[in-house]
Amino acid sequence: MAAWVALLWLLEGIDSITGHALDTFGIQARDFGELRDVIPASFMHFGFSHLAANTVPLLVLGFLAALRGLKVFVGVILTIMIISGLGVWFIAPPDSNTAGASGVVFGLFGYLVVRGFVDKRVTDVLIGVVVAVLYWSILAGAFPTNEAISWQGHLFGLIGGVAAAFFFSDRRMPKLFKR
Repeated sequence: MAAWVALLWLLEGIDSITGHALDTFGIQARDFGELRDVIPASFMHFGFSHLAANTVPLLVLGFLAALRGLKVFVGVILTIMIISGLGVWFIAPPDSNTAGASGVVFGLFGYLVVRGFVDKRVTDVLIGVVVAVLYWSILAGAFPTNEAISWQGHLFGLIGGVAAAFFFSDRRMPKLFKR
């Protein structure tokens, strides 16, 4: 997780030095050419304060999610990125540009809160309860309360995390991702 977050900070540094040239990797709604940016958009941010807001939750929630193993973690993250990105692509306002790891943060929140109940593992239920108690306030960001924030990315990230909890459950996990 530290390496991933370091990469995000490096990319934002490059973006800043290049006059925000990397902002083009954000998702612009309903433009078919923008579908290629569904994954890269999660690595881009609109300034260091935007990235800073995502850094600690990404480190904490990502670390907890990665405890299941790297293969499962990668599958969970890709599921969240795709569902969050496609949700933004489908319903974000026209002429908007959406980027950032907050969809992943919301997805990891949803994944961690639900995973223990899906797998019926006491340890994971306890982790989910702790995550819910510590981060419950982020749920406000999944509703259209601020035009400057992509509630669409947050909402669909959350949906992607819950979907990943079911898709990567011990009972249903694709063979490719089994340990």
